[in-house]
Amino acid sequence: MTEYETHSQDTTHVADHAADTAHAGTASIHVELAPEILGTFMGVPITNTLITTWIVMFLLVVAALGLRRKLALIPGKMQTLFEALFDFALTHMTQILESERLARKFFPLIVTIFLFVAVANSLHFVPGIGSIGFFQATDHGNTFVPLLRSVNTDLNATLALTIISFLTIEITGIVTIGFFRYAGKFLNFKSLLGFVVGIIELMSEMIRLVSFSFRLFGNIFAGEVLIAVIAFFVPLLLPVPLMGFELFVGIVQALIFALLTLLFIRLAIVEPH
Repeated sequence: MTEYETHSQDTTHVADHAADTAHAGTASIHVELAPEILGTFMGVPITNTLITTWIVMFLLVVAALGLRRKLALIPGKMQTLFEALFDFALTHMTQILESERLARKFFPLIVTIFLFVAVANSLHFVPGIGSIGFFQATDHGNTFVPLLRSVNTDLNATLALTIISFLTIEITGIVTIGFFRYAGKFLNFKSLLGFVVGIIELMSEMIRLVSFSFRLFGNIFAGEVLIAVIAFFVPLLLPVPLMGFELFVGIVQALIFALLTLLFIRLAIVEPH
């Protein structure tokens, strides 16, 4: 065997080993766009994001009942803090809606949206979320299936929140100023310019279904993928500060979703010009 042939075989072996290593490294970072289905109940698929949603709802209900039980005429430190936060939120909503009656009416919805999204996003960083599960045989080999997954990495969850927000906005506009006057914002036949502007407004209303759901889904899912990639390549340095930043992003996204719902409610009740 010549020296050239020996060198060629060694090079081929090194290249094959590098390819196998790269393939193994790539397989270690597994990202699923859709939530994993753990089973079915009466024909309804049970996903890991659905289970996490139930956990978030349970935590919020337990926290609400616990705070309600400890309410007192002379508030303690915790009750004082929550009362100050709620009073600040109610005052801010009153300024936006220009009506204390409407602010009190929509206060439970807006605060519930914020708390649900914020807790769901924060729960993603609790140990066990995304890391406890089982391996399932697929066409690509054994794939890890987590039992729990962040709620808002499921487009179905963000779309459901968006539909609730969208229906609230539209129904509020119709009930407040009347069906025909509200429809006049979008179907204006008095002039060509008014008709074009109305159609644009109607399209913008429908686009909210996409923008609301994809904004929240995109930010949370992208953060999950980024943390997975950073944890794989730099496991000891960057994941912790990056998780802290993503936790902050999750709270901000909850605030944005709630505030946009409130602002669009305000726009819906404005008289058409």
